[in-house]
Amino acid sequence: PEPGFKVHQLAKSLVEKGHEVTVLTGFPNYPQGKLFPGYRQKLWQIGTIDGVTVIRVPLVPDHSKSAFWRGLNYLSFMISASCLGPWLCGRADVMYVYHPPLTIGIPAWWIGLLRGIPFVYEIQDMWPESVAASGMLSKPGAVRMLAAMARFVYAQAAAISVISQGFKTNLVMKGVASSKIEVIPNWADGEVYHPVLREPDLGKESGMAGKFNVVFAGNLGTAQALDSVIEAARLLESDPIVQFVFIGDGVEKTRLAKEAPANVKFIERQAEDDMKRYFAWADALLIHLKCDPLFEITIPGKTIAYLACGKPIICAVAGDAAATILEASAGLVTPPEDAAALSDAIRKLLSMSEDERAEMGASGRSYFLSHFDQPILVGRMEALLQRVAAGT
Repeated sequence: PEPGFKVHQLAKSLVEKGHEVTVLTGFPNYPQGKLFPGYRQKLWQIGTIDGVTVIRVPLVPDHSKSAFWRGLNYLSFMISASCLGPWLCGRADVMYVYHPPLTIGIPAWWIGLLRGIPFVYEIQDMWPESVAASGMLSKPGAVRMLAAMARFVYAQAAAISVISQGFKTNLVMKGVASSKIEVIPNWADGEVYHPVLREPDLGKESGMAGKFNVVFAGNLGTAQALDSVIEAARLLESDPIVQFVFIGDGVEKTRLAKEAPANVKFIERQAEDDMKRYFAWADALLIHLKCDPLFEITIPGKTIAYLACGKPIICAVAGDAAATILEASAGLVTPPEDAAALSDAIRKLLSMSEDERAEMGASGRSYFLSHFDQPILVGRMEALLQRVAAGT
């Protein structure tokens, strides 16, 4: 039930293609850091979801700002997966390993060593850079230790998949062979994320009806640097039609809600299938990350879902994400953590006609279908897994 959409979609799609898939994971606790209702810790639990065998092993639930408790969360899964995984995961020809966290590479290596199973290592966050950028870990010695662990894991992986060209460049500069790295962007399920008509009842219930809604969806954490968005909301308080809407959870949510002006609304995290209904009420969808060189080489996953839903996008992230929005002609780009620039971009969108904004959204949707639709990219991942399984 955790919002880790990519692993679920990949596993389900591979089963539909005739493969046998087993997922080794922990008991669900993200993003609140508490076990989901209906679950309790056991030595292990085995079930089936959408034809996928799901093996859960114990961990310390946490998603707080504490480096100590977050470290325990990562290390506890690393230990339980290393100890129990080799004996529970059954027959396998190849492993797909989803990073973050980096520590997940250790049980992958250990299982591979004991069972002779090669693994593809997919990198969604570049460690140790992302950990340092989030403020979770700042001690030089700890950062160097993570960097050494990363080099070890990269060396053990049969192949590495990254979500952007910037990530590939980063790894090559660290000494990883270019031939070992494949760029496979994140995708979104076009059957889940697509334009839909506005539902009047939902607009009224959510408080989005009658407003020009700038919607940010996803994790409300430190890396998102949402204080700048709150400041932009203050700069736009004089315009009664503009409203900022945050949909999601995260460690910063409580503080942000206390500090936000009256034109900011918070909505609880919604089921993936319902997000398009809320996006229908958005007049602009916002991407925002901390101003950091690391984030210039990433494309946040929400970017793809936004494009799929055919709404204008304001991208306050430099680098690869901004280039994607500009290439798609899907919206406006502003510098990260620049409240004045963000408020100006919102005013610019507000001054446009509905037809102009609709054209931006349609252009983004078209770009999604040609570059980020799930069947295309699942096929590329399937081909990579098959090559690694075959040793070619």
